[in-house]
Amino acid sequence: MKPAGEGILSLEYLPASRLGQQSQHWRDSVLGGICFSRPAIRFDAAELPLLSVDMIPPPGGEAICEVWHSREALQSGRHGAIRYRQGDALLFGCLSLEESAAEAPRDAASVAASVASPPLQATTEAAYRKIFELLEARGYPSVLRFWNYFPAINLESHAMERYRQFNVGRQDAFISRGRSVIGNVPAACALGSAAGGLHIAFLASREVAIGIENPRQVSAYNYPSQYGPRSPSFSRAGLVNLAGHDVLFISGTASIVGHQTMHPGDVAAQTRECLQNIAFVVEEANRMSTTADFRLNDLAYTIYVRHTEDMDTVRREIERFIGAPTPTLYMQADVCRADLLVEIEASGGHASSAYGIA
Repeated sequence: MKPAGEGILSLEYLPASRLGQQSQHWRDSVLGGICFSRPAIRFDAAELPLLSVDMIPPPGGEAICEVWHSREALQSGRHGAIRYRQGDALLFGCLSLEESAAEAPRDAASVAASVASPPLQATTEAAYRKIFELLEARGYPSVLRFWNYFPAINLESHAMERYRQFNVGRQDAFISRGRSVIGNVPAACALGSAAGGLHIAFLASREVAIGIENPRQVSAYNYPSQYGPRSPSFSRAGLVNLAGHDVLFISGTASIVGHQTMHPGDVAAQTRECLQNIAFVVEEANRMSTTADFRLNDLAYTIYVRHTEDMDTVRREIERFIGAPTPTLYMQADVCRADLLVEIEASGGHASSAYGIA
């Protein structure tokens, strides 16, 4: 366990095969999580919001769960397709929807829009509307982090790339629920899964998070129209104070400077550019934090690599740049732009642990 004070939040990377071996005390502390396997594994843990995502581990690797724990007293609940766990300060939830299974719209304008919308766009909007509906009802106004996964993220269908369809649906839901789509928006990632429907996990708080941007990059919500009819609704990172401890959530970060992809075809150079961007975000977070001194080698990382054969190269570049970050999780996944080969997300300011995860 990496020390990070006595904060209420901690992260554990745990092989899925060990989930059933954990004690009741362990289960009581689970806020929620994401389990990656190929194919996706369904777990007999209905009271725990563990999202199952069909994603390929490194060669020789096994199914892995990213599990978030809380020191708070927790209770479980359901809101439609959403499973969630909540404490006094935090709520973690998740849902999985088939693209044809979006909830039917309730008003004439929404009916007309849904008829014209691609299935992924309509399903994304419906999912985010339900998430915001839950958070408003339960009193957790600030989303700290979204995780989004769906297959064929770079495929064009209905005359638009699927990632762009997702961005339209997400932004429509933000707007419909009166949420800002620029400025102080949540940290997030969006990756291409190997199969399945739309999978979303989210972590929300009663405390207000501060959006952090990278001075090397155009804010994603200000991207020019060449990247789609709607800009992505996320910040480069989010900073929140939980029980007196600042916690940092860094969004999926890629080899982008300004708004342009850098080093097409060169996975080593793209990895270095990702890490340089993360370094700048950490510097900005330290400038804004009053309680933390975030360091690259103290963060927990999840690394998504487009091509399995590039994983060793990415790992070497990370070790050269950072040293030995712990814990670190690698998965094979498509990234939101077809010319991006690697995406890295990170978090810090909380305790973290890994059981045999390199």
